Amino acid sequence: MKRMDLRETGRVWKVGELADEAGLTVRTLHHYDRIGLVHPAERTSTGHRLYTASDVERLYQVLALRQLGLGLDQIADLLEGAVPMAQVLTAHRDYLAAQLAATRDLHALVDALATTVQSKPETSTDHFLELIRRTVMVDDTIKTYFTENQLAQLAERREELGEKQIQKAEADWAELIPQVDAAIAAGMDPTTPEAQRMAARWMALLEEFHGGDEGLRDSMYRMQAEESARIESEYCGPSPAQIAFITAANTARE
Repeated sequence: MKRMDLRETGRVWKVGELADEAGLTVRTLHHYDRIGLVHPAERTSTGHRLYTASDVERLYQVLALRQLGLGLDQIADLLEGAVPMAQVLTAHRDYLAAQLAATRDLHALVDALATTVQSKPETSTDHFLELIRRTVMVDDTIKTYFTENQLAQLAERREELGEKQIQKAEADWAELIPQVDAAIAAGMDPTTPEAQRMAARWMALLEEFHGGDEGLRDSMYRMQAEESARIESEYCGPSPAQIAFITAANTARE
């Protein structure tokens, strides 16, 4: 059977459909469009985005290069040179092969340690230290702003909250940030009760992160202030406009 080429089907995806099929958020696709990284080739008569097969290939290139560790600015510069798909696929394949090898090594280490512990409960702490070194990976940017003790606090806090609560907080952020965007776009006065309610919810979500610890809170705010461009572009974090709006609304409710 001949393999069907998407480019031959003429299929298009609405932004929500592409987000669902690609496992991304609509906000991420909007962000990529806004910064010129992945523009939808077509639009409906009412202005809604329509993505073609070529756009899907472009999105894959962006995500593959992102996984290779490149920043969005670097990816944009690279793709301006019309990087061949074969080159991206080869680099992505080699990266994944290295990841698989590292995962196999880690699996072998855990498997051997699990077997050893069954027969020898007093297994050397050095084995566990090696496991920790091979398992725990913290982004260098995070290390710049948070001390080792604070990172340990964050790990403990994650354990306390549990995965369900963390997933709920992520869903809450995904709902709240577009609401703040809409309020800004509509010119809402940040001193209004509605804006203050959004600010209260925003601060409550931040509280879940730092748990009221002033040191963690200050480190988080410093990272946001100094890395705002990177946080917004690479991780779809809050924009300066959103933070300014919430700050004003929060001041009004105090």
